[in-house]
This record gives sequence, C-alpha cells and structure tokens, in this order.
Amino acid sequence: MKLCLSLSLCFFSFISFAQAQELSPTEVKTLLGEIRQKRAAAPQVQADFQEQKTMKVMNKPVSSSGKVWFQAPNKFRREVRGSSPSVTVSDGKTLWIHYPKFQSAEQYTLGKRSPLDAGIAAITASLNLEGVESSYNITGAREGNGYVLTLLPRAAATKRMLQQFTIRMNQQLQVQRTEMLQPNGDRIVTTYSNESRAPIDQSLFNFTPPNGTKITKPLGR
Repeated sequence: MKLCLSLSLCFFSFISFAQAQELSPTEVKTLLGEIRQKRAAAPQVQADFQEQKTMKVMNKPVSSSGKVWFQAPNKFRREVRGSSPSVTVSDGKTLWIHYPKFQSAEQYTLGKRSPLDAGIAAITASLNLEGVESSYNITGAREGNGYVLTLLPRAAATKRMLQQFTIRMNQQLQVQRTEMLQPNGDRIVTTYSNESRAPIDQSLFNFTPPNGTKITKPLGR
C-alpha cells in the first residue's frame, strides 16, 4: 500500500513537472522579446471571450461573453453581450462605458495617472506587453506546448486593484486564458478564442452616445 502511494506521488509529481517548467529570468526576457516581435508585425488583435467573475458578495460566479478589439498602444473596445450588455470604448484619451439597456453612459478622462489608468493598464496587460517589466515583476513557465506568465504589480496604485495577473499562451504565443486575482479575493477568469490579427476599422475606437443617453462623469472633469 505504501509502495503504491509512493509510486502515485512520484507519478503525479512527474506529470506536474512535465506540465510546468519554470523559466529563468533570461528565458522570460527572451520570451517577451519574441511576443513583442510578433505583435509589432500586427499591432492589432480581436477575439471572442468568455468570462467568469467569482466575488465574495455573490453566492454564484457571474458569467459573461462578448468580443474585444485592441490596437496598440492604448485603443480598445470591449462588448459584453447577453442580458446585461455593455460597451467599453477607449481611444487612448477618453473612456466610455455604455449600458444600452439602461440608456446610460459613463465618461472618463485618461492620462491623469489616476487609479483608473492603472485599472485600464491591468485589463489590457495581456493585450499589450510593451514595457510591462517596468510595471510588473514577471515570472514564467513552460506548460505543455505553451507558456504561463505571472505578473505581480510594482506600483501601489495597481496593487490596490490587482494582486496577481496570470497569462496563459499557446505555442503560437496567442493569449488563451487570463486570471486576475484582486486584493479582496475576487477572481476574474477570461478565456479567449477565434483570435485574429486582421486590420481593425478605427471607427470602432470612437464612441458617440445615442440620442437620449444619460451621461455621467463619475470622476468629474
């Protein structure tokens, strides 16, 4: 019995080791260089996503799905579909969050080194890894045919909303899954599919509130 248990432990330890092998700092730097080189050739990406939020204040996880578009360095659009739809759009200077079901929209000004900017940087971290070493302590591992990057924020403003950010990529360095752990224990897991690097219509990053939309500015001017 003890022999069987020992063999089982050895087997599972071997499987774990085979699935995830830690990368050295030099290997992590090389990997980030390869990712940047690939994305420089096509600085835009669009993909479908499935997301699950686990929050302490909710008895059950909250699931959503939609599509995201990103254009380096800081333009993005995120559409959430379903019973509680929303559209988040940023042209790099202004951020809009539109709730069509309630005919309301929130407007934010970016670039003021506010917690909002830190939050946006955290959300788009997997889409834009340019200069990420200056904002995060990064470790990596090879897992199966892909890679895992673990990002720990350096700045106090980011630490207030993000404890750890994990990015899982396939062999082609496409982001497949991200996990965002917040300081309060809440967790957001996002899975991506149908990635495309085709050119994006730049009008997608502009937003004009529909007639009758109630506009608020939660952070003022």
